[in-house]
Amino acid sequence: QVQLVESGGGLVQPGGSLRLSCAASGVTFSRYAMSWYRQAPGKERELVAAITSAGGVTNYADRVKGRFTISRDNAKNTVYLQMNRLNPEDTAMYYCNAKSEVWTYWGQGTQVTVSS
Repeated sequence: QVQLVESGGGLVQPGGSLRLSCAASGVTFSRYAMSWYRQAPGKERELVAAITSAGGVTNYADRVKGRFTISRDNAKNTVYLQMNRLNPEDTAMYYCNAKSEVWTYWGQGTQVTVSS
């Protein structure tokens, strides 16, 4: 059974940092490109950051470039999202996504709230 379990969300003040983790099981993790998406209330889900299966290539949404960093540890079957200089517009449910040529899987999400 495939599982993607996100953790690390929470309440943080503007300007603060959080590190999200997504632990995968039931898949050959190193074969999957991994991404983080987010969805704010009343808005569509949007891509935040993505990383290739071997970790050699990353890309970011313009709104998070320079503030967020995606990384992965294939030995731990885990992908991370380091989020710095958070602002209220980053408030959303953050979802982990695993994608291969054949399959796509989603986690249940972790809530990030940026508020003073």
